[in-house]
Amino acid sequence: MLAPGRRSLRAVNVSVWSTRCRPLTSSLTHLGPATGGSSSSKDFLTVNSELHIKKAQQQAVSKSGLIQCVPDAFDYLKRILDSKVYDVCKETDLQHAPKMSKRLRNRILLKREDQHPVYSFKLRGAYNRVVKLTTEEKQQGITCCSAGNHAQGIAYSAAKLGISAKIFMPTITPSIKVESVRQFANKESEVVLIGDSYDEAYEACQRCVAEEGRVLVHPFNDPEVIAGQGTIGMEILKQSTGEDIDAVFVCTGGGGLLSGVGLYMKAVRPGIKIIGVEAADAPTMTESLRAGKVVNLPSVGLFADGAAVKRAGDETFRICQWVVDEMITVSTDEICAAIKDAFIDTRVVLEPAGALAVAGLRKYVNRTAAEGKTFVAITSGANMDFDRLRFISERADVSETLLSVQIPERPGAFIEFYNQIFPRNVTEFSYRIGADSACICMSFQAWHQARES
Repeated sequence: MLAPGRRSLRAVNVSVWSTRCRPLTSSLTHLGPATGGSSSSKDFLTVNSELHIKKAQQQAVSKSGLIQCVPDAFDYLKRILDSKVYDVCKETDLQHAPKMSKRLRNRILLKREDQHPVYSFKLRGAYNRVVKLTTEEKQQGITCCSAGNHAQGIAYSAAKLGISAKIFMPTITPSIKVESVRQFANKESEVVLIGDSYDEAYEACQRCVAEEGRVLVHPFNDPEVIAGQGTIGMEILKQSTGEDIDAVFVCTGGGGLLSGVGLYMKAVRPGIKIIGVEAADAPTMTESLRAGKVVNLPSVGLFADGAAVKRAGDETFRICQWVVDEMITVSTDEICAAIKDAFIDTRVVLEPAGALAVAGLRKYVNRTAAEGKTFVAITSGANMDFDRLRFISERADVSETLLSVQIPERPGAFIEFYNQIFPRNVTEFSYRIGADSACICMSFQAWHQARES
């Protein structure tokens, strides 16, 4: 059986047991062969991790326009245009990535949201929400729960506006983000580390709202937060005047960035594809769009901690149903490779969540064999925990693959099998003898994905 999240290599004359694909709902179209039967691991990745949104909604938006399809789309456009984000944010660069473009045979543009004072796009939505509080709400103070980047945006915004903030963060939050929040916070603000997960920290935040009367600033499920993030889409269109953008790839956690960017771009340029990208072990929006309703994931992986959300927002999901063309999920290895690729062109080390869009773009190009197109990836954050760098640098080039195979129990059979693996380094090996066949469990180092394919 293929280990989850690991790439596979099919060997000649070897029977590799592959996982069965899960069928998609009848209202969704998908890539690749029909699901439900055995498939190669490549088909498993394609069918099970990329999702096309309902065609009827896409066609309606393309034909009639977003404002005609979504009742409050015009209101959102006004919110985006009236956003106050430029009190604290500058217009970030839309940077050409020449090396990545040459390697992928497409024009790649990176929207550098890592250039903000808090090194993340989250400042936009946080400030836009806080600055629009009433005088009474500002006097009550604000609170939020965040694994890092939203918390930094809140701390920065509260200090800028002279507001008291109580910020709850789970104890697993990377130290660099905790220290950054404390650095940005004013004297009236407080950082509380509590709980082993985001959910536990959020419960403490809710108690604070009930007991102290503070205003909760949600990280994504709020119209003003969504509008603040939507200014990124406005900037992309402004900065790319004269260019035909084919698709924009967007990091996705709770959906605030995806819904904001998608809403503005679909209203102004509906022909541009909006593609959300999630970590394979935290596919919150992907599963919600597949189910046609917001779903709660029992657990999520924490490698891309900035986008590790168990439940998408009700409001962000509602918008994403109309504005998102496709969802892509990417593995840890693909994220690490994307961090390296972005570094080569920008000399900036993105955090895992910040590189999701680049990873999704790479995967999309490899899967579709697209050439000569123009793609934009939003690099959403660069609050990298230094202790992770060694792990990321190792996974960026080399990935471990686990195989469970059967070979005939006869002289020379194992050598024939191993010749299909050589010269890759074997990292683990188990051989169980049988009467007619032998069972082998083996893990080995797989080369960079582009070389393997």
